[in-house]
Amino acid sequence: MTAEALAEGARTSVLVIDDHTSFAELLTLALDREPDLQGLGFARNAAVGVRMCRALQPDVVVMGGGQREDLGPAIAAEIVAAVPGTRVVMLANQPTRQGLAQAAAAGASAFLAKDTPLTALLGTVRHSHPGIIEVDPQILAAFAEQVQPPVQVPAVPLLTKRQMDVLRLMAEGKDVRSNAKTLGISQNTCRGYVKAIHARLGVHSQLEAVVIARRLGLLAPGR
Repeated sequence: MTAEALAEGARTSVLVIDDHTSFAELLTLALDREPDLQGLGFARNAAVGVRMCRALQPDVVVMGGGQREDLGPAIAAEIVAAVPGTRVVMLANQPTRQGLAQAAAAGASAFLAKDTPLTALLGTVRHSHPGIIEVDPQILAAFAEQVQPPVQVPAVPLLTKRQMDVLRLMAEGKDVRSNAKTLGISQNTCRGYVKAIHARLGVHSQLEAVVIARRLGLLAPGR
């Protein structure tokens, strides 16, 4: 949503796609009760979800990790391609490293556990950003000690002092909003640093960036 739209009081429109009807209905109602959000309804399967996205052009799609095989990264990628600029927030029943990697590759803007508290989910809906995947810090913390570094190690990239500041905060599991506040910079500026770090490290997510940085000795173990 543009700054002009926000200034005019426009609401962020949100579509829910999930095969659990009660969850989808309750989340849609919760979204619609927020003064700055608008629940557009929900779809129980991928085909209906894509059709609704094309017709309604939502700002955000919240996609739950249901039991249906079609409710996954492939449909997220289809939505991102069909409605450019739409942010897809993926909710995982049981978050895995593979699921995170697939969500990042699909162009999702966030990867959260499905039991994420409503206030945190609403915050992500409001502040997610195309092109950068936001990952629940608790998921990152759970994965950090389990991830195996790649066999091939690239040459140590040169990061600026400010990029290193952002990288260290990323290693603490903090998100863009928190990092921007800590560093006294805007969220857009912080996202720019994150993009630059990802590009230099050759990764697509915060988790991968931290793992590679540790492998390269850019971060001390445990940071």
